[in-house]
Amino acid sequence: MARFLGVCLVGLAVVLAAASPASAQGFGVYEQGACMMGRAGAGVAAPCQDGSGVFFNPASLSFSQVTLTVGAAVIHPGGQFTDTSGGALNGTVSKLNDKWYPVPNLYASVPFKKHFAFGIGVFAPYGLTTDWPTTSEGRYLGYKSLVQGIYVQPTLAIKFNDRVSVGVGVDLTYLKVELRQRVDLSVQAVTGTPYTFAQIGVPAGTDFADVQLSGNAWNEGFHVGMQAKVTDKVSFGARFLSGQMVNVTRGTIRTTQILTGLHLPPTLGGGAIDTAVAPQFASGQKLSNQDAKTSIPLPAQFVAGLAFQATSAVKLFTDFQFTNWEAFSVLPITGQYLQSTLVESYGNVAGLRVGTEISAGKKAVIRGGINVHGAAAPNQTVTPNLPEGSRYELNAGLGYELTKRLRVDAAYMYLAQPDRAGRTTPATNNGVFAFHANLFSASVSVLF
Repeated sequence: MARFLGVCLVGLAVVLAAASPASAQGFGVYEQGACMMGRAGAGVAAPCQDGSGVFFNPASLSFSQVTLTVGAAVIHPGGQFTDTSGGALNGTVSKLNDKWYPVPNLYASVPFKKHFAFGIGVFAPYGLTTDWPTTSEGRYLGYKSLVQGIYVQPTLAIKFNDRVSVGVGVDLTYLKVELRQRVDLSVQAVTGTPYTFAQIGVPAGTDFADVQLSGNAWNEGFHVGMQAKVTDKVSFGARFLSGQMVNVTRGTIRTTQILTGLHLPPTLGGGAIDTAVAPQFASGQKLSNQDAKTSIPLPAQFVAGLAFQATSAVKLFTDFQFTNWEAFSVLPITGQYLQSTLVESYGNVAGLRVGTEISAGKKAVIRGGINVHGAAAPNQTVTPNLPEGSRYELNAGLGYELTKRLRVDAAYMYLAQPDRAGRTTPATNNGVFAFHANLFSASVSVLF
C-alpha cells in the first residue's frame, strides 16, 4: 500500500504543475479584459482605457477620469485523449466533460494631482480547471484539477510629461490548488504476500480509492510598466510581472474507499477484498487523511510592444511576450509519510501578439487579432491535467459607447492546438491529446 502514497504525491505534483486548458502557455490565462481580448491581448504600448492596464501595463492608467470596469471571460474547452499504445486500451477515447469556466476581473482607477493615478485590479493570470469523467483513462493521474491564482494589485502610475509615464503595482496573490484522482487496486501489493492484486486476478483499472488533494497559500510580488509616445503616431510600452514562488504549507490529502465487491482467492482465505484493505484507510495508516506541502512557481512575464496610428480610424498593435516557465524545473512534495521531487523541466516560451482597432463611427470600435506561441511543457509532462502545446488564437471584438459615461465591450476567441503526444500513465507517453477552446468575454465600463 505504500505505493499508493507515492501515486498520491505524484498526482499532487501533477496538478500543482497544471491547470485547465487555458489560452496562454503553461497554466497562464491572458484574457483579463474584453477590450484587450478583442485585440488578442496586444497593446502593451496603448492598453484600453478601461482600467485593465493594471494588468496589461501599470503605466497606462487614465490621468483624466475615474474608471470602473467589471467583466469576465468564460472558457469552453473541448478535447480528448486517444490511446495509441497498442495495448489492451489501444483506441480508447476519453473526452473532457462539457463545461464552461468563468474568469472574472475588476478594475478601478482614479487620477489625482494631474500627474498621478491610483488603480486597483482583481484578476487571475494563472489557473483554471480540467474536468474528465471518473471513467476516463487518465483518472489515475487526475480526473479533476483546479489551480486558481487570484491577484489583488494596487497600482500607482506617474505621468512625467505628455509622452512618458511609468507605473508600479504590488501583487497580493492567493493560490488555491485541488486534484481529484482515483487509485487502481490492481497495481497495489497484497499485504503479507509477495503478490500484487493483479497477480491474484484483480482486473487492471479497478478503482478502490478516491483521493482529493488540496491546499492554498498567500504570497506577494510586484508589477512595473512604462509607456512612451515616441511620435504622434507611434507609442512604445513594456511591462514586467515578477515571478513568485508560492509555498503551500496547508495542503491536505483526503481519501475515500470505493467498494469493489471482489474477493480474495481461496488460497488467501477467500475473504472480501474491501474488508482486507479497509484498515489502510484508518487514522494513522497509509491511506488515511494527512497533511502535505509543496512550493509552486508562478513565472515572471515580460512584454514589450509598439502601437501605430495608421490612419485616423485604424490603430495597429504588436507585442512580444516572454514567460519564464523555465523556473518550473522541479516540484518538491513533502507529506507525512513520503517525500518526492517531480522533474517538470518546463522551458521558457516566447509568443507574438498582433491586433488592430478600427473606429466604426463615433461610438463603435471593431477589433481583431492573432496570437501564436510555443509550448511550455516537454513531452513527458503532457497529461490529462494540462494537455498543453503550441497554439494559435484568433480573436475578434466590439466596443460600443452607450453614453459618454457608459461603455460595453465584447470579444470572442478561438483557440486551436495541433494534436500532441502525451500520457495517462506515470511512465511513458501512450496516446495523443486533441484540444481546442472557445472563449467569450464581456465588460461594462463606467467613466466619472
